[in-house]
Amino acid sequence: MKAIEIYTDGACSGNPGPGGWGVVLLYQGNKKELAGYQPETTNNRMELFAAIQGLAALREPCEVTLYSDSSYLINAFEKHWLDNWQRNGWKTSSKSPVENQDLWKLLLLHVKNHRVRFVKVKGHSDNAYNNRCDEMAVAAIRNGRA
Repeated sequence: MKAIEIYTDGACSGNPGPGGWGVVLLYQGNKKELAGYQPETTNNRMELFAAIQGLAALREPCEVTLYSDSSYLINAFEKHWLDNWQRNGWKTSSKSPVENQDLWKLLLLHVKNHRVRFVKVKGHSDNAYNNRCDEMAVAAIRNGRA
C-alpha cells in the first residue's frame, strides 16, 4: 500500500455561515492541494468535509496518516465516539441525534477503503501544512468558491 499523508482543515465565517475547506496530500515528495467552498455550513462540517475530500482523492487503498487540528474529528475516531454512536443508533450518550450524521457516514465509507491513522495537530501554530490548509479554506470563503 502507498503511504500517504493528508493534512486537512475547515473554516467558517460565522457558525453557521459561509465555509471553506483545504487539503494537502503528500506522497513521495509530491504535493497536491484541494480546496472548496460551501455557502451555508458550520466549522465542524467543513472539518469533516475536508477529511472526506482528502480520502476521496485517493484512487486506490492506501496507508493514510490524516492530520487535523479538529478535536471533533480526531476524537470521534481515537476515543471511539463513532463506535458508540453507531451502536446506539446514531444517538449521543444523552440520547440526542448525532450532528452531521450525513458526513460521518460518508467519511466512514471512505475510511473503510484505507488504513487510516488520525493525528491531532495544533491549529494556527508551526505546522506548515496545517497552516496551508487553513489559508486555502479561508481563501475559499473570501473568494466565495474553490
